[in-house]
Amino acid sequence: MKEALLIISGLLFGSVIGMAVRALLVEKGFTKAKEKAQLLIDEAQKLSEKNKKQTLLETRQEIHNLKLEADKLIKERKQEVNVLENKLLQREQTLDRRSLNLDKREGNLDRKEENLEQKKQSLEDKNSRLEMLIDEQNTKLMEIARYSVEQARDLIFKRVEDEMAGEIAAYIKEEEEKAKLTVDKNAKHLLAGAIQKYAQDVTSERTVSVVQLPNDEMKGRIIGREGRNIRTIEALTGVDLIIDDTPEAVVLSGFDPIRREIAKRTIESLVIDGRIHPGRIEEIVNKTRSEVDRFIRDKGEEALFEVGIGRIHPDLVKLLGRLHFRTSYGQNVLRHSIECAFLAGKLAAELGEDEVLAKRAGLLHDIGKAVDHEIEGSHVEIGANLANKYKEPLAVVDAIESHHGEKEPSTIIAVLVAAADALSAARPGARSESLDSYIKRLEQLESISQNITGVETAYAIQAGREVRVIVKPEEVDDTLAYKIARDIKEKIEEQLSYPGTIKVTVIRETRAQDIAK
Repeated sequence: MKEALLIISGLLFGSVIGMAVRALLVEKGFTKAKEKAQLLIDEAQKLSEKNKKQTLLETRQEIHNLKLEADKLIKERKQEVNVLENKLLQREQTLDRRSLNLDKREGNLDRKEENLEQKKQSLEDKNSRLEMLIDEQNTKLMEIARYSVEQARDLIFKRVEDEMAGEIAAYIKEEEEKAKLTVDKNAKHLLAGAIQKYAQDVTSERTVSVVQLPNDEMKGRIIGREGRNIRTIEALTGVDLIIDDTPEAVVLSGFDPIRREIAKRTIESLVIDGRIHPGRIEEIVNKTRSEVDRFIRDKGEEALFEVGIGRIHPDLVKLLGRLHFRTSYGQNVLRHSIECAFLAGKLAAELGEDEVLAKRAGLLHDIGKAVDHEIEGSHVEIGANLANKYKEPLAVVDAIESHHGEKEPSTIIAVLVAAADALSAARPGARSESLDSYIKRLEQLESISQNITGVETAYAIQAGREVRVIVKPEEVDDTLAYKIARDIKEKIEEQLSYPGTIKVTVIRETRAQDIAK
């Protein structure tokens, strides 16, 4: 028991001593830790003070730099403000000067307005006095002459009109004589020389639209069973076939002359071949179309060779060939173009201009007619577009645009082409017109002439190329006859459309007659 107590007491004593020792050790460690922490705190404070000073220095330096930049910017802004202030000051001074000038002008204008008002009042007073004097004089003149104002005015106008009519007629006569002396002789010489140098057979061609058949039996074969052959031909060629009671003939109807030519050749080939059925018709149409294309190109190349202008674009060659199938008032357009080319070339040679260029312009002046039924627009507009497209010279384009007077010519070549075009169309036999239009044109010529004051009667002669006017000799003197001729000429140009020229001849004669008994 005692031993147990001793052991417990020893254990308790040892525990107490251990705890005391442990407490001492812990306190010692805590003291060291506290000292270490204090050292760390002191070092942190020192470092913080150092960083604080460094940051403060950097901040002060940055503030200094910003201040310098701000001062520089303020200085620049002050300079700009000073410049603007100077400009504003100058503008203000300028405005002040202008204001002074305006004030002076306003004062001058006021003075001028006062002067004008005074002058106006003075003129009104004078005008009133003049009107009174004129009224008094008119009254006295009417009393003396026994004419009213209207009668006197009519009398004066009548005298002035009579005097001016004579002067105008005399002036027209004098100017026409001058023009004839300087122009007529040279123009006739040039035109006569050009026409003489180009002399070819005169033909008036029309497009053939009738195909002759060997017999009437062939009509039935062309029609075919239930009309299949004729429908095939019409569908492939685009031409209407008219088979009527006309013996041994088929009429072709269509606006396109090339299609009519293809249909004509196709029917002629079928008649010769004898085999007429849809398959054979298609074969012949394709073959004929190729033949016509070659024929067109050959015609274009022949025209080029005949005129002698060298090479042009192949498409233009083909278009020239197409003109062979085009007519204008019964005149073949390709032959007309060749005539124009020769005439324009000879006129150009006489005047010292480029003969080849004139021929080229004359040959191509109607090129638009080759496709005017396929492209919208007049043949003049189409031709000019084609010439520009294929890089033709400017003189050629100008000749195309101006040969009908739609545009003023800008080159001598264009004027020559217009003259050649009129010559080719105006020669006898070149063009044909229907009887109705011909008679109507003659009636209009006579009607225009007879509506002129002083004209007794008028007659259209020389197939409408001349109109002879007989005037009343008691109303029209020799001088006034020239004015009447010019008035009729101007009215014909305004109201009629005609190829070539129309000559106006005014005849005035006085016959004295008596009978001896």
